[in-house]
Amino acid sequence: MEEKIRFINRELSWLSFNDRVLQEAEDPANPIIERIRFLGIFSSNLDEFFRVRVASLKRMDEFDGLSKKTFGGKPQKVLAKIQDKVLAQRHDFDRVYEHILEELAVKDIYVINEKQLTAQQGKTVRAYFRKKVRPRLAPIMVETAPTFPMLKDKMIYLSVKLGQKAAPTKHKYALIEVPTDHVSRFYVLPEKNGKTYIILLDDVIRYCLDEVFSIFDFDEFSAYTIKVTRDSELDIDDDVSESMLSKITKSLKQRKRGRPVRFIHDEEMPEEMLRFLMRKQGLRKQDNVIPGGRYHNFKDFMNFPKVGSEDLFYKVITPAEHPEIKSNGQSLIKLIQKKDLLLHYPYQSYDHVIELLREAAIDPLVVSIKITIYRLAENSNIVNALINAIRNGKFVTAVIELQARFDEEANIFWATRLREEGAKVIFGIPGLKVHSKLCFITRKERRKITRISYIGTGNFNENTAKLYSDHALLTCDERISAEVAQVFMFLENNYKTVSFKHLLVSPFLMRKNLLALIEKEITNAKAGKKASIILKMNSLVDEQLIEKLYAASRAGVEIRMIIRGICCLKTEVKGMSENINGISIVDRYLEHTRIFVFENGGDEKIYISSGDFMTRNLDFRVEVAVPIYNQDLKKQLKKYLEIQLSDNVKARSINKEQSNPYRYNSSKKIQAQQELYQYVEKLKPVEK
Repeated sequence: MEEKIRFINRELSWLSFNDRVLQEAEDPANPIIERIRFLGIFSSNLDEFFRVRVASLKRMDEFDGLSKKTFGGKPQKVLAKIQDKVLAQRHDFDRVYEHILEELAVKDIYVINEKQLTAQQGKTVRAYFRKKVRPRLAPIMVETAPTFPMLKDKMIYLSVKLGQKAAPTKHKYALIEVPTDHVSRFYVLPEKNGKTYIILLDDVIRYCLDEVFSIFDFDEFSAYTIKVTRDSELDIDDDVSESMLSKITKSLKQRKRGRPVRFIHDEEMPEEMLRFLMRKQGLRKQDNVIPGGRYHNFKDFMNFPKVGSEDLFYKVITPAEHPEIKSNGQSLIKLIQKKDLLLHYPYQSYDHVIELLREAAIDPLVVSIKITIYRLAENSNIVNALINAIRNGKFVTAVIELQARFDEEANIFWATRLREEGAKVIFGIPGLKVHSKLCFITRKERRKITRISYIGTGNFNENTAKLYSDHALLTCDERISAEVAQVFMFLENNYKTVSFKHLLVSPFLMRKNLLALIEKEITNAKAGKKASIILKMNSLVDEQLIEKLYAASRAGVEIRMIIRGICCLKTEVKGMSENINGISIVDRYLEHTRIFVFENGGDEKIYISSGDFMTRNLDFRVEVAVPIYNQDLKKQLKKYLEIQLSDNVKARSINKEQSNPYRYNSSKKIQAQQELYQYVEKLKPVEK
């Protein structure tokens, strides 16, 4: 019997994913400092969730008659469920944090507050405050200020009550922005008797409030942390006379003043102060006003100080050598001309990608380089290589997505930089985000033209490549390169029609092709042939594809999924999805690669892709999935998936209850990311 409700709400599924991040913070098998950093990741994730998803629901709630189908109910109903879930997570978060502090104390590392300072430590803190902190403070006396200040997104504030012991009813309120953008959130005090003490910047300021307000005759001070999260959606109008660059720049300024979608406050804050702050900001209780602990913006804990012994951190891992790529300055271009290469990072070094671009930049036979850019590193070696190519006379085309959320300002900077150097910069396509990860190098030797294609699952970002699990194919296969050239032709000339036989490209035929691949498995299953699908991705949301997977399950197709984040499909439901099971792996590296495997009657089809099974990826973005034709490389990806599907340490089952049970069993422990490093380390060169 099929379930009445066929899909899991995407917002609640995302919160279930963040539960898995919190599980990593609680897992005693992880090093203690790394567990603190998982708390930071959890907090950062939740901030973005409110800026994007909750903000979207709030906007939709303003319009009546919204579709129940998309959200599993009216937006206000989903918002209420989100509020309940977030409050429950907050209690779990506080419990985990307190437990970690206890474990740190066993290691003689103490996170203390202003009330726990000794007299000598107090002197040290005051000296630090006067030198580093006080110059950055700009207190606002709220009652005498002409207007209540607009609280910035991503920042925390101390709401301060100034009072007098002799006159308890006399008080004033002030606000202090905690300057975490200029001063470290953590101050490590001088070691004492082998013990390390750390105090947060918030508490440094609390300790010195008497100095901050020394001109007044107040002698009592109490301060409570508050934080506002704002709607991050860019408001881009349809004025065709204005360039996309100008529109995005203007919208970024508007984002800073986006409406509040969450207000967090210290639960110990007096009710009178809370009512005052809410009234000044025009907030109501139902506006995601969330009581929290003493500290907010735990995202800063991702940069917790490096203190204590080595066992408090992950062991440093050196990327494995690629079996095909020697460290003797060999030509990568000539190597790719001989055979396809598959990169597995972070298990292998991302430097190979940078080296390829550096080689192309100085190779006199390289004519042009084309690349799609979504997110770049802060000091991008990719861009440096492209600039070097321009200076060496190469034609460089960069398709830069200005609407890469939260990277818009950085992308505007890099776009301007490349334009100044002489690159042809294209700002995407109206109505579509360019999310594909492509690089296309053209080389002309005598009358022979060689075209090298890079098709990846992750961004051209050497920093995140050390933390994100991704794949990339490097090939001169003309079947692939001819179609990569067509993708760039479309990006440069939007009016050109293109067709693809090998690549799956959205928004063209990726959806149709994926549906056809699933349908073929259904046909084979009904004919009594072996039929199976393996899907690895970040998110599974698109209802049409989920319905097709349900149909495949009913036909007897075995479907195994590795979904890191959102999964709106209900697994193992009798009569609907009993042949579908899924896991999610949250571990040291962020699982980011997308791999699709179809049995295809014994002639297996394997793709790596830049996009997930989400409506936005299939219909509103330019995404590219590339088939892997080399048999040895197909075996590598199959083994990669086999190891992940065998994980019984960091894998959680994806179930309809969203309870995230670990897949522990009594057999040999398999922690996929550790096993994958060992596997990649032993890879041998492949056949041509």
